[in-house]
Amino acid sequence: MSATPSHPLGHRPGETPRSAADTPGARRRVLLAAPRGYCAGVDRAVIAVEQALEQYGAPVYVRHEIVHNKYVVKTLEKKGAIFVEETAEVPEGEIVIFSAHGVAPEVHEEAERGKLATIDATCPLVTKVHKEAVRYAKEDYDILLIGHEGHEEVIGTSGEAPDHVTLVDGPDDVGNVEVRDPDKVVWLSQTTLSVDETMETVDALKGRYPNLLSPPSDDICYATQNRQTAIKQVAKDADLVLVVGSKNSSNSVRLVETALAHGAKDGRLVDGAEEIDEAWLEGVTTVGLSSGASVPDVLVDGVLEWLAERGWEDVEIVQPVEERMQFSLPKELRRDLRAEAARKTG
Repeated sequence: MSATPSHPLGHRPGETPRSAADTPGARRRVLLAAPRGYCAGVDRAVIAVEQALEQYGAPVYVRHEIVHNKYVVKTLEKKGAIFVEETAEVPEGEIVIFSAHGVAPEVHEEAERGKLATIDATCPLVTKVHKEAVRYAKEDYDILLIGHEGHEEVIGTSGEAPDHVTLVDGPDDVGNVEVRDPDKVVWLSQTTLSVDETMETVDALKGRYPNLLSPPSDDICYATQNRQTAIKQVAKDADLVLVVGSKNSSNSVRLVETALAHGAKDGRLVDGAEEIDEAWLEGVTTVGLSSGASVPDVLVDGVLEWLAERGWEDVEIVQPVEERMQFSLPKELRRDLRAEAARKTG
C-alpha cells in the first residue's frame, strides 16, 4: 500500500511561488542535503539480492519490493530477481529473500512449508522493533504501534504479537485507542516516520495514558532522523525542495512534508529527473535537493545534471550530521542455499 501524505506534496497552505521579480539577479544554486540516499539497511538488502544472484544464480525470488524504489527493483529484475507478492508464488525448492521491511512469523512458517531456502534481509533496526514487540507481549503489555496502516513494516511488526498490538495512525487516531490496563501500556513505532509527527502522537497518547512506557531506545531509524534533520536545514533557504524517491516510500514522502513544514515554498517528490516539471522552477533561485533512504546516488546525480543544464550549476552541500553506520550481510549468504533447498525437496 502506498504511503499517503497528510497533505498534497506541493505548496504549503497559503503559500504562492515566489516570482522572478522578487529576486532580481539572484544567484541560482542547489542546496544538496547530506546525508541522503541509501541507508545501511537498504544497502545491506540490495547487496544481499545482488550477492545471492551471483552466488546461487538466477532466479532468486524476493517477497515484495526489496526496498521501496522503482529504479532499484527494475535494475534487480534485469539481473534475474523475481519479485512476488506472496510466499506461495515461489516454486518449491527455490530461494526467497525477505525485504528490508521485515515479515511476520507466519511468513517464515509459509516458507518452511513451501520447502524454500530463505534469506532474511530485514533491516536490523526493524528487527529490533520486532524483538521489542515480542518482549512486551510476553510481559502482557498493550502495545501501541505508531505507524501507517498497510505499510509492510507495520504488518510485519504487528504479526509478532497480533493480540497485543494496536495501530495508532497519527495523532488524530489517538482518540480511538482502547487498552486493557492504562498502567501497562507501551508505544513502539514504524522506523520511517516523521520524528515530529511521531512525538506529537506520543504526547497525545501520554495525555490519555500518563504512565505510557517508552521503548528503551528510539524506534525511528537513525537514517530517517538524519535525513529529516538535513532537509529542515535546507528547507529554510529553499524556494523549491526536490526529494528523489518513489511514492510508496514512507521516508521519502515524509521528507517532502518535513521540508514544507520548515520553510520551503514548494516541495515535490520525483522518481528521477524525467519527472521534474520546468514550470516548478519559475521564479526559483534556490533549489533544495535530497533523496529517500532507498534511492541510489545515480538518480540524484541525474537531477543535478538536469538542473545544471538549466542554470543551477552552483551546488552547496548542507551536512549537519555524518553517517558511518554499516550492517553485516545476512548470515544465510554464507551457506550453500541451492544445496539446502535441494535437500528440503528431496
